[in-house]
Amino acid sequence: MNPSVLLEICVDSVESAAAAQSGGAHRVELCTSLPDGGLSPSSGLIATARQAVSIGLHVLIRPRSGDFCYSQVEFRAMQLDILTAKQLGADGVVLGILDVDGRVDVERTRQLVELAEPMRVTYNRAFDMASDLFQALDELQKVGVHSILTSGGEQTAAEGVGTLKRLVAAAGGRVGIIAAGGIEDGNVSTLIEQTGVRAIHASLKSPLLSPMRYQNRSLSMGTAQGREYQRFVVDRNKVEKLLRAASKGAPAG
Repeated sequence: MNPSVLLEICVDSVESAAAAQSGGAHRVELCTSLPDGGLSPSSGLIATARQAVSIGLHVLIRPRSGDFCYSQVEFRAMQLDILTAKQLGADGVVLGILDVDGRVDVERTRQLVELAEPMRVTYNRAFDMASDLFQALDELQKVGVHSILTSGGEQTAAEGVGTLKRLVAAAGGRVGIIAAGGIEDGNVSTLIEQTGVRAIHASLKSPLLSPMRYQNRSLSMGTAQGREYQRFVVDRNKVEKLLRAASKGAPAG
């Protein structure tokens, strides 16, 4: 892959973090509860992931599922989670706060950016839920966010390709635009060519069956039936394939 394009892999386990690194990823975003869109990981998961990988480690700061309009108690939890991530050696955090009108909560975002220093701050896909993406971009540049994770306001980056191109142009390199949402080896090259993005976020997981010989199939621990005996882990081969495909869309230099 051309060194001018960064690949970040979303992971929810130490095993996935190690597989992402082995496959050539430049950075991982560590979270938990991926079926809910990702939530803040535990301190134990952060610490063991940091021990397992030497590539960039960014930690998701999201106290609950649902929208991104948080109470003062939830905001306090985010502050404490940022301090924990910093103490445990994370390189960055990933967060997002909106107000009731779908605008960036500028003041509280600024507070979190300042608290996170010297870590890097990525604004998560709360951005895609904003009422005006370009106003949000302008506000996030002003508060010092380093990068924005976005699909261009659509379900997938492929669907939001036109807006992604406009966001890259509007950002002008002052804040990084990280394309996310349904990105794989079959579409990454075209996405890079059409938008000019220089950072990609992907999951690239494959199912892994439980090694347990005894399985109680009569109940489930969560709302998704039958998930106790199958989980999803980053596939090193998929990471390598995405890297090779992305190199075809990135200009040299």
